[in-house]
Amino acid sequence: MSWTQAELDALKAAYASGTTRVTYDGKTVEYDSEAALLRRIQTIESAISAAGGNPRPVAGYASFGRGDR
Repeated sequence: MSWTQAELDALKAAYASGTTRVTYDGKTVEYDSEAALLRRIQTIESAISAAGGNPRPVAGYASFGRGDR
């Protein structure tokens, strides 16, 4: 599914104002809780980030060697 930046902006504005009703692109959606709204924001941010070639950072381990072995 493709999400738009306008939808993400509207969701963030609603979350910041403490409401669960969001209107964007002529659509109105009411979420059952702020937690559901926040999950939607995180889902869209992840999808937009992945589509833009900016994958989420991956933790790794550094290793060191003495070079003589």
